[in-house]
Amino acid sequence: MKAAVLEEMGRARPYAESKPLVIQDVDLEPPGPGELLVKIKAAGLCHSDLSVINGDRPRPIPMVLGHEAAGVIEECGPGVTDLKPGDQIVLVFIPSCGTCIPCMEGRPALCEPGARANVAGTLLCGARRLTVRHQPAYHHIGVSGFAEYAVVSRRSAVKVDSSLPAHEAALFGCAVLTGVGAVVNTAKVPAGSSVAVVGLGGVGLTTLLGAVLVGAAEIVAVDVNPDKLDVALRLGATKVVKAGPDATREVREITGGGVDFAFETASSVPALQMAYEITRRGGTTVTASLPHPDHRLSIPPVQLVADERTLKGSYMGSCIPARDIPRYIALHQCGKLPINKLVSEFVSFDSLNESFDRLADGNTLRQVLTINS
Repeated sequence: MKAAVLEEMGRARPYAESKPLVIQDVDLEPPGPGELLVKIKAAGLCHSDLSVINGDRPRPIPMVLGHEAAGVIEECGPGVTDLKPGDQIVLVFIPSCGTCIPCMEGRPALCEPGARANVAGTLLCGARRLTVRHQPAYHHIGVSGFAEYAVVSRRSAVKVDSSLPAHEAALFGCAVLTGVGAVVNTAKVPAGSSVAVVGLGGVGLTTLLGAVLVGAAEIVAVDVNPDKLDVALRLGATKVVKAGPDATREVREITGGGVDFAFETASSVPALQMAYEITRRGGTTVTASLPHPDHRLSIPPVQLVADERTLKGSYMGSCIPARDIPRYIALHQCGKLPINKLVSEFVSFDSLNESFDRLADGNTLRQVLTINS
């Protein structure tokens, strides 16, 4: 099959010239017990892919990238009885074992065997089904969706309505789970609250849509790109602020001292610092991004106590994918969660490297690689 293989991290930009992703033929083994063979139809380009390409989140290589994907089941491995060939599925980037403590607590995003497998570049069972030039290759967080086909754990798949276009379905596996989930599950934002979103990439804009969905009365969107601020206004932001030296003061002024809930989705410590500083006394700051693991945030601990502040992480939107993906799709289909408005471009294998340049520059919303269409 054809796939996009990362053979070296940290290549210099522009990627259109250095070409970190090599489009080549890859061998794929059949699905093992509890696994699925999936024909990939669409895969979104996300900062989590970019962070592997640029070396911010090191992974073993060679690796077939792509984790926000949707497709159709071609074959079920032994033991898979609840799905069948022809079912459309959304792939989830954290396979949940169902038996570790976080899974039993209803927190599958924190699945311990799933996390170990993702770091190791294997499927949940510990196996690899990919071969590049006769050498084993690694899976990207259990999916490897930048390919014509994928073998995945059954635990990485959620069946969805077959009438949903694949390029929309793909976004529910990462951007929607992460952004909407941060609002609904992690922060549990009540109707009438004030909200700020710092960083308007795919996750930031779904966070904004989540705030609109739950009935936030005031929604302030912050980004360095004026075009994205315009998009935020069209999607329901009540105010926008251009990121810069005066942005924190401006947000605090227009919100009367800060917001009830501030969400950071920019993968940047300065952005998280700003989100914390624009949160009012008694408020909650949520970060749903993944900056470089060596970066550190500095805050005065006394403020956490004296202001009764909350600082929370949100991984995969604190979601239960099998429950939340169908719910979010239903909301989308009735017009309450217009995810289709986030799709800015369709790209091909041949333009994948250039597309990651656009993502790195912050000049796009959600680009989607279409495959087998």
